[in-house]
Amino acid sequence: MKYVLLVSHGMFAPGLHSALNMLAGGGREDILSASLEDGMGSDVYAANVGKCLEAVGPDDEIILFGDLVGGSPLTTAANVIAEKNLLDRTVMVGGMSLPLALSAVLMKDGMELKDLPGMLIPEAREELKEFQITGGDSEDDI
Repeated sequence: MKYVLLVSHGMFAPGLHSALNMLAGGGREDILSASLEDGMGSDVYAANVGKCLEAVGPDDEIILFGDLVGGSPLTTAANVIAEKNLLDRTVMVGGMSLPLALSAVLMKDGMELKDLPGMLIPEAREELKEFQITGGDSEDDI
């Protein structure tokens, strides 16, 4: 199985996890999340990441998404993954978003792990656009 692990500052990762359950189907066992909450020590957060990874078996792979490249949640999760000797079966991406994570969840099983970032990142960039409403002069047109 390919697991998607979401990590973040605050409640972003669990919130994104919830949104993915709405869009990709609830109760999915292939989506995991851990958050570094305000005031939480790095040892507690690392232990939480470790608990998330207990589901990962010897033939499984991990797609790790962090909210910030170089941020504590992503670097700590990477360290936990390394301690569990899972780095060779993991790809990591910083700057996660809903379009990025949703594409990963829906497309991961049809692609090789190493090819996912190259496909997902450009696709996610394309989703970042200004939203404009144009139209008539009345509120009824909106």
